[in-house]
Amino acid sequence: MAEYVTVADLVKAGHLDVVSGQEYLDERRITVSDISRPGLELTGYFNYYPHERLQLFGRTETSYTKNMDKDSQIKVLEQMCAPDTPAFVVSRGLSAPAEMIKAATKAHIPVLSSQLPTTRLVSLITDYLDGELAERDSIHGVLVEIFGMGILITGESGIGKSETALELVQRGHRLIADDRVDVHQQDETTVIGEAPKILDHMLEIRGVGIIDVMDLFGAGAVRSATSISLIVHLENWSDDKTFDRLGTGEDTQEIMNVPVPRITVPVRVGRNLAIIIEVAAMNFRAKRMGFDATEKFKANLAQLISHNEAEDEAH
Repeated sequence: MAEYVTVADLVKAGHLDVVSGQEYLDERRITVSDISRPGLELTGYFNYYPHERLQLFGRTETSYTKNMDKDSQIKVLEQMCAPDTPAFVVSRGLSAPAEMIKAATKAHIPVLSSQLPTTRLVSLITDYLDGELAERDSIHGVLVEIFGMGILITGESGIGKSETALELVQRGHRLIADDRVDVHQQDETTVIGEAPKILDHMLEIRGVGIIDVMDLFGAGAVRSATSISLIVHLENWSDDKTFDRLGTGEDTQEIMNVPVPRITVPVRVGRNLAIIIEVAAMNFRAKRMGFDATEKFKANLAQLISHNEAEDEAH
């Protein structure tokens, strides 16, 4: 988990314009993802002022500020410039009040602006900060994107995860991470996986070594991050173990407190794991869209049993 994000990082990621305080972008730190819209503060009520948050001025806040008398503007805006206030942000392409720029410059606080509507800007900044400031963990496995879904392939070392990922890339799918996947929770139902910076676009193939997938297969063969939709666990075939043959077993694995659907695929000589995982992804997507082959088979079986029973009674 990153302890903070600099305002310079936010400006770059959010394509924000710098109105003033360019020289302070690297020194100002954002430590929380919450954003403040200082309505009460503009009236002079500072009992619960969240000074450590970004201070966002939309149309209402900007209009109210400009209609205040000059002395009130100066007093309120200077009080809003706390030592840990990261930045002021003005949305909708509105011009920042002159007294805001003056007070912020005095306190070494940048003033930023965006053409985006206020609600859209809040969503964009919050999503970015949530991702950057979220608690992170690492999982041993390979993460690939198949038909737009993040599929995490897990299993014991040497079972063939990387080789399977290589074949999936050759089949037109995309690699996100090999060997180690950094994960963080985006919300209550979504977990995001990405490659550690040192392993970005890299794939290790035993006997060949490290390969750069983007260099060999092009930019379309990789992606920086994706949400994890399904876990495919590879396990060596054993005659003593019964594997799910009908797809009726519902299994999940928690990643960062988010339950993720999980299936187990037995590994045996002659089985094409890449094709199996590709089909598993297609089948998973079909189930999410309401098309369940297992339920259809059960219905067909029940219909056949009923038909046979009727024929027996007829005879």
